[in-house]
Formats: sequence, structure tokens, C-alpha cells
Amino acid sequence: MNRVNRYLFSSFLSTFASLFATLFLIVSIVFFIQIARITSYIDISFFELLKLYLFMLPQILLFTIPIGFFVALAMSFFRLSRENESIVIFTLGYNPKDIAKFFLKISTILSITLLFIALVAMPTAMNLNNNFVAYKKTKLSLNIKPSEFGQKFGEWMVFIDKQNIDENLSKYENIVLYNHNKDNERFITASSGDITNENARLNLILKDGYIYDIKDNKWNVSKYDLLTIRSNIQDSSNDNFSIAAYWKQTSSDPKVAKNLTIYCLIALFPLASTLFALSFGIVTYRYEKGMVYIGIFAVLSAYFTAILLLSKHPFYGIPLVFVVTFLLSQVAFINKVVKKY
Repeated sequence: MNRVNRYLFSSFLSTFASLFATLFLIVSIVFFIQIARITSYIDISFFELLKLYLFMLPQILLFTIPIGFFVALAMSFFRLSRENESIVIFTLGYNPKDIAKFFLKISTILSITLLFIALVAMPTAMNLNNNFVAYKKTKLSLNIKPSEFGQKFGEWMVFIDKQNIDENLSKYENIVLYNHNKDNERFITASSGDITNENARLNLILKDGYIYDIKDNKWNVSKYDLLTIRSNIQDSSNDNFSIAAYWKQTSSDPKVAKNLTIYCLIALFPLASTLFALSFGIVTYRYEKGMVYIGIFAVLSAYFTAILLLSKHPFYGIPLVFVVTFLLSQVAFINKVVKKY
């Protein structure tokens, strides 16, 4: 790496570090909110919360690094143009093509790394996440708390008045369950109840209560001594997960096909957009002050719109979007930078 490339890289790296840290924090907060939703039906510790976050880390990196790289590269060169440093570099005889080759090498290495994250790390992490949640569901970790509304047990809304600590007593007291569908409504009350695990299926055992069925404005009331409600929560973990088998589902499973398109194109975005970033960043500041912001927004909007439109067709969507974006970036770089400097 020569002295000029080292200087340009250090300038880019400082911009990328601050921008990536901001994006990483914002996206992490969004994913923490998603994790928090899981705690509405299973009980997890602080260390298990961190484990779930680590499972989502590949996804966070995949969505933050490409955007951070593109924006940071454009903004770092825009700052050099604003301070006339890029003009000085070109005046001293440094060719813009050499800058492009240098950053294309960096973006190629970065895209290859991101492809590994997208195709290997992410499916593995998602499987581990799903297995962990399935395991917690089948280990009586349901987070049903007393005096709180909006809690669920399977298809039933649950409210409990009291939770006993004494193991000799029923775990819950004064329970109310509610279920509603298009045909009827049903209330169930119980003086006490417990949760049991039977063959990896959760059961709610209710004692001494009433069942209220409401249909066509008619009420039917039944009394019971013991009632078992079986939940559809069961062990859905996959211990025989294979990355190759997962991606083979692309032709048969639209969700897997969509994931393949989105993940691969996001991973390839740094390589596809490098020349666009240089085209927007290397400017004559006096005449092109706001071009960088318009260009960044236009490329991001167009690229991610194309991903969404072709997400169901990975086999021609991935090469089409990548090749067209890369060719357009070459045209922009030649016309905006090479011909001028």
C-alpha cells in the first residue's frame, strides 16, 4: 500500500468507524425490541438474552456493514474534495483509476466475507435461535405473571390473580381464560391451576371452575372439577440442520428463495456500489455541493427496491441486479471522475 492509498484508507476508516457504530447501535436496539417480544411468552435470564442477541449478530452485521461502507466511502471522499485534498492528489499526477482499483480490492474482500456471513453464519444462527426458543417453550419457561393482562397460553388469553411460591400448593390461583373465534366466545374460570409438561407438550391443569360458552346470544354454563387444556406449544427444534439442505429449498420454498436473494445482494452491495461512492464523493465542491447526498439516497433506494422486486427470483435476480448496478457505477465513474481528473 503506497502512501496516498494509506492516507485515503485512514480517512475512509475514521468515517466508517463512526458511521458504523451509529448504525450498529440503532439496528441493535431494533433487534433487542424483537428479542423483548419473546419474553412475553417465555422466561429467559440476562445471559440467555445475550445469547439470543449473539444469534442475531450476523444479521445485524449484514445489514449495517454494506450501507456503512458505501456511505462512509462517499462521505470521506466528499470531505477530501471539500478541503481540496483530492484535487491536490490528482494535480500531483495520481490517477483516479488507481484509487478505484484500491477500493475495489477492499470491497471485494468485504463482499466475500459478507457472503460467508449470509450463506453460512446467518442460517446457522437462525437455526440455533429457533432451537433455543423451542427448547425454552418445552421446559416450562412460560412467563405468565400475576395481575398482568395480554398474556397468552396457546390460543387462550390468560389472566391470573396470584402465583404461589409454596410447592405444596397449586402454582396459580384465580385464573381466567378467554378465547374468541367467528363462531363463539368462551370464558373459563378456575380457582387454581398448574402447568405440566407431557411429551414436550405444555398442559394447563385447571381445578374447580366454570366454563361459559356464548353463541348467538345464548349462554351455556358448565361446572368442572378438573380440566386440562393442551397447548400447541411443542418441541420444534431441528438438531439435524444442514446449510446445504437449507439452501436446496430455494426452488421449493419461496421464503428461502427470498432470503437467498436479499442476503446475497446485500452482501454484494459494497462491490457493486464502490464506483458510485467514488463518483459522488470526488467532486468540484464549489459546483457540486449537494450531489453526494442525492446520489447516496438514489443508489440506496434503487438498489433495495430492485432487491424487493426480484426477491422471489434469486437465480436471475441476483446476477441481474448486481451486474446492472456495477456497470452503471462504471459509467458514472468514467463520466464524472476519469474524464475530469
